[in-house]
Amino acid sequence: MAKPLRFRRHGRRLGITLLFVAVITGLWQYQERQYRDDYTWMGVPTWDELTPTSVHRVLRNDGYLAGWSDVRAGALWVSYQVEAVDDSRIGSRPGFRADWRALWPITPASYSGSGYDRGHLAPNYAIAAVHGRDAQVDTFLMSNMLPQTPELNRQLWQRLEEAVMDHFAPRFERLQIVAGPVYPPDFMSNVLNRVGLVEVPAAFYKIIVAPNGGDPRALAFIMPQDVRGSEPLDEYLVSIDEVEAKTGLDFFPELPKSTEKRLEGQKSTDGWALDAVARKPGRFQ
Repeated sequence: MAKPLRFRRHGRRLGITLLFVAVITGLWQYQERQYRDDYTWMGVPTWDELTPTSVHRVLRNDGYLAGWSDVRAGALWVSYQVEAVDDSRIGSRPGFRADWRALWPITPASYSGSGYDRGHLAPNYAIAAVHGRDAQVDTFLMSNMLPQTPELNRQLWQRLEEAVMDHFAPRFERLQIVAGPVYPPDFMSNVLNRVGLVEVPAAFYKIIVAPNGGDPRALAFIMPQDVRGSEPLDEYLVSIDEVEAKTGLDFFPELPKSTEKRLEGQKSTDGWALDAVARKPGRFQ
């Protein structure tokens, strides 16, 4: 009798373990779905073709998701949503900190003496104003940084971030933003161009989508590293298709084909009033 009793006990333990795993898996998938619904629109960016330089892991943070590349030692994209806010005050600027999930030893001191700024992909102000203090702290993870020239980071890129929150967000109920780096097409030509372990991009892109009910509108920009900083924003306007061609990524993969062709294939500023802010100086100029 002892042997069947032992088997029954093992069976109960196995059943309880399997139930526990099923519950945890379900909760994890529910949380994952919630994160993706809150921070993405029409699907998480993915690779158009699987290559060593396009494969990435999705890192979940408060306020945004990041597609981390272990080959580039940097995020290929960040995805987040913003809206107009009544109270624009945010907390004190957090300190930069390493992200153990990156696997590489990238620290706040990694950029010292390089001549490059620690450039935010998911912006401090917009994330803090919309998603709160914990999310603001997460924007200072080094996995959210890439090397940017001071002229780009503190001027042109900052002007575009400012236009998103001060000008575009009040015009629409909600905005979906995807931003990231553009690298030279030949990996080997840039493989040693690094700040510490982090590969230096040639340019940066930002895609801004207003879902706008059933009539989505989009702006996309590619800004090179060698800007002066005072150029008009619309000088760097491109189509989403152009960003996809230069990055090897597929944005908004769940879009219906008819909508995808219209939204991603054109450069249209209708409804954005881009000319009102294209030449507006930034706060740091």
